[in-house]
Amino acid sequence: MSYDTVAVDADGGLPFHGIGASVPRDDVDAKTSGTFAYAADLWAEGLLWAAVLRSPHPHARILSVDTTHAREMPGVHAVITAEDVPGEALHGRGRGDRPVFASEVVRHHGEAIAAVAADHPDTARMAAAAVMVEYEILEPVTDPEHAFEAEPLHPDGNLLRHIPLRRGDPEATGEIVVEGTYRIGRQDPAPVGAEAGLAVPRPDGGVEFYVGSTDPHAHRDAAAACFGLEPERVRVVVTGVPGADADREDPAFLLPLGLLALRTGCPVKLAASREDSFLGHTHRHPTLLRYRHHADAQGRLVKVEAQILLDGGAYADSSAEALAAAVSFACGPYVVPNAFVEGWAVRTNNPPSGYVRGEGAMQVCAAYEAQMDKVARKLGADPAEVRARNVLATGDVLPTGQTVTCPAPVAELLAAVREAPMPELPKDTPVEEWLLPGGPEGPGDPSAVRRGVGYGLGMVHLLGAEGSDEVATATVKVKDGVGTVLCAAVEYGQGFTTLARQIVQEVLGLEDVVVAPVDTDQPPAGAGSRGRHTWVSAGAVERAAKMVRTQLLQPLADKFGMSTELLQISEGKITSYDGLLSTTVVEALEGSELWATAQCRPHPTEPLDADGQGDAYVGLVFCAVRAVVDVDVEVGAVRVVELAVAQDVGRVLNPAQVRARIEAGLTQGVGIALTENLRTQRGLVRHPDLGGYALPTALDAPDVRLVRLVEERDVVAPFGAKSVSTVPVVTAPAAIASAVRAATGRLVNRLPIRPQAAVVTGQ
Repeated sequence: MSYDTVAVDADGGLPFHGIGASVPRDDVDAKTSGTFAYAADLWAEGLLWAAVLRSPHPHARILSVDTTHAREMPGVHAVITAEDVPGEALHGRGRGDRPVFASEVVRHHGEAIAAVAADHPDTARMAAAAVMVEYEILEPVTDPEHAFEAEPLHPDGNLLRHIPLRRGDPEATGEIVVEGTYRIGRQDPAPVGAEAGLAVPRPDGGVEFYVGSTDPHAHRDAAAACFGLEPERVRVVVTGVPGADADREDPAFLLPLGLLALRTGCPVKLAASREDSFLGHTHRHPTLLRYRHHADAQGRLVKVEAQILLDGGAYADSSAEALAAAVSFACGPYVVPNAFVEGWAVRTNNPPSGYVRGEGAMQVCAAYEAQMDKVARKLGADPAEVRARNVLATGDVLPTGQTVTCPAPVAELLAAVREAPMPELPKDTPVEEWLLPGGPEGPGDPSAVRRGVGYGLGMVHLLGAEGSDEVATATVKVKDGVGTVLCAAVEYGQGFTTLARQIVQEVLGLEDVVVAPVDTDQPPAGAGSRGRHTWVSAGAVERAAKMVRTQLLQPLADKFGMSTELLQISEGKITSYDGLLSTTVVEALEGSELWATAQCRPHPTEPLDADGQGDAYVGLVFCAVRAVVDVDVEVGAVRVVELAVAQDVGRVLNPAQVRARIEAGLTQGVGIALTENLRTQRGLVRHPDLGGYALPTALDAPDVRLVRLVEERDVVAPFGAKSVSTVPVVTAPAAIASAVRAATGRLVNRLPIRPQAAVVTGQ
């Protein structure tokens, strides 16, 4: 079934609650009125403020750290360094190789060296600056290609992971051969609100955190190991999360905060500055990609050869996972009988890289789509038609050897955006001068503006990969006609709490449903990434709700001598198949309290083997984007006029949220394509602020034409639904670059697109 724009926006005939309805979020009023409490708003009696001292060098040996002056400052309660860490001194996602505080060697600009607690935030910052550190400056390794031959930057070496993928005949060739080298810059998650948190000592010698964490149980375990405490003596309470794109899963801000609270015996609050935020958390992997595509005379792909090099920065974090995604999806959603891909992730003295939405998949999408444009140009064919001749479908085999068993309507998605109406050309009026690149009185001549149309096809995997155990637990309770959901899946903007309410409303016919706040006293639900909560956590909520449903219906079924399957719940009423039984859910409850706890665990996956082969992914999701851009070819200014999108969603659970998430992902893709690049010079971050890091604004957001949402349910996923927010981020930059190529005839082999790359000489 196809879910078109009209059906998504219409509300006629849709239920007022439950699955399929545009149920509004329950925090809308508080957030729009400014009364919603985020971690930065918290306060406690006897509160102290924290500040972190960070290295001004990307690579240096620490000769000495003198905290005397800082400790003697009035109002300072504690100064801590690496010597004050009582437990595990290293932490990290996957591989624990990142120190809480640097002690012997500094490996990146902004690495934490000390932390201070004081009675005023200004005092804390001044005391941190008063910590005297003597350095021996070392030569930084900032080019990832040099990391292979450089001296080891870490005891674990410079190579984080190497994946060789080999499938098919290495001698296969095509009549058409195109090559390209591509570079993807470093993007920052750039959260709306910078990191903040409150740590409160407990009477039992433990500590409680109030933070905007998206993975509270992992943070609890990392903190307990660092503090030398049992996990049950560390509690993480999730406060409001002011937007998240993986940066909330980085515990680097959490650990100094807890150490200071334990040292002082007082509540301690850390509200990071924007510079602290840029320097302290991980970023998207800058990537170098080299490609060679072979195709036959009709443009059908014969072989893809690629080399992919990810800059992991100073520490491992999620580089291994990002590399696996990059290598696995290096050929894109296309049928490629022969594929030979070499992928590496290496350490450098650049800022640490980690999980950012679409990691690995976004970088390769920009490269393989550029290659498809080159194939089309060499054939003299329509770029969209060349793509259509190669698209993947259900039953095809990925270069990793995994058969695509989930719905893969790539051909339908591409056809939808190809057939969508084109936006109108701007007219020569003062009002519509805003629609030209650079805006009114911009630097260029309107006669130099060219329009380009480009296409992008993208894919990402759902949930974890390569054998990771994905499991979530949820409890559903019903009392006095009110349903309550307890699940440690964090709401950070993706809409999980709304979905959980809808599930219980749908299954139990209740109108009043609440979702309890999240803390680590609840069973774990895992990190909120790759559509995990839509699948695993929502699946656990559904199973628990169905168990409560059985408890509710069984006494009625027994009374009337029928099975519970012959009873249905709809709009708060319970009826039998023959119409003899009709009562309300509230009446059936009769004041009783029902509850059930359930888990959801998807089918297992396996690691990639020595040839990059294996069933490594639970599910896949696909997207097609057509970008229309206007380019001032004299000055290189680019305006994205429209992004038309068709997406594989499995099933629409909340139409309004689906549209909002897709639009947000596309807008993030505009930033990746045109403006966002955390620049470094010899390892030093230049302009770590929102003045130097150019995020797209409302004026940069293009019109979005939501052409089609293809609802072909994935039978192994709860509700058949797929995640919707990541794949537009992956696909939009490639489509925009394709459109700029079409407008200018230039190669456009780097993201973000530099103005000089869109200039056409000889006008």
